Amino acid sequence: MAYRWKNDLTHADVTPKGLFLNRRQWMAGAGAVMGAGLIGGQARAQEALEPNTFEEITSYNNFYEFGTGKTDPAAYAHMLTTDPWQIEIDGMVDNPGVYSLAEILEGMTIEDRIYRFRCVEAWSMVIPWNGFELADLLTRVGVQEGAQYVAFETLVRPEEMPGQRSPILNWPYREGLRLDEAMHPLTLMATGLYGEPMPNQNGAPIRLVVPWKYGFKSIKSIVRITLTDEEPPTTWNMQNRREYGFYSNVNPEVDHPRWSQASERRVGGGLFARRIPTLMFNGYEDEVASMYEGMDLSEYF
Repeated sequence: MAYRWKNDLTHADVTPKGLFLNRRQWMAGAGAVMGAGLIGGQARAQEALEPNTFEEITSYNNFYEFGTGKTDPAAYAHMLTTDPWQIEIDGMVDNPGVYSLAEILEGMTIEDRIYRFRCVEAWSMVIPWNGFELADLLTRVGVQEGAQYVAFETLVRPEEMPGQRSPILNWPYREGLRLDEAMHPLTLMATGLYGEPMPNQNGAPIRLVVPWKYGFKSIKSIVRITLTDEEPPTTWNMQNRREYGFYSNVNPEVDHPRWSQASERRVGGGLFARRIPTLMFNGYEDEVASMYEGMDLSEYF
């Protein structure tokens, strides 16, 4: 497995998996690359991030296919069958087809990526994902000239995903990216965390991770990827266009219509933990801001 440390985060910022690897073992194994010099000014602006527990990553999240409560995914996702798994890739590609997960993973470089995760609800985590760049998959299937967007769909299987038995959302869950966003080196197809397969409640067996966008853009349990020349419909934008735009980049200067986005609550700090400032583009401004030059970032988009 190849290791790449992104932006200014180190293992000191990661939610550690106490029941599998202790933090001292990880620090010893990664000591050659874990210097104080890796902690940039943006990280210092957020102050030292106290580590969470592994259980918080896997027990506190949104996955409405299993219910609307933060603990519902952990309670019910064990019912989900993830093997075998297939993804249909269609639209404006040279090699459309239905690919097994094994076929997709064949030859892919799986890396560790330590990313901030910022929910639109103003809570956050730091998560060590394992996965490969979405760009590698798109290059393999061949993006045709004229394609401008990538659309994604989540599995629909109400017999295993009880939240889909009610019309909370218009199933399947849909998301989309502009092509340049999808091809960006930070955009990850995550297959696990902490070096293990992705837990069901976190989007097994494969999900999208786009760290500079609000978390709902990082669609889980993907079964379809479509290349298109038109902006695809996305679930929360269809549900409430006034509150959820297509782009949904993390922006502390633009509030959600019902709450502030200027700060966030780091999960694990307790109910009364002091909030920390939210960073523009979730701390990835240097890497991604150029994609949005000329766009009005004062709009909630």
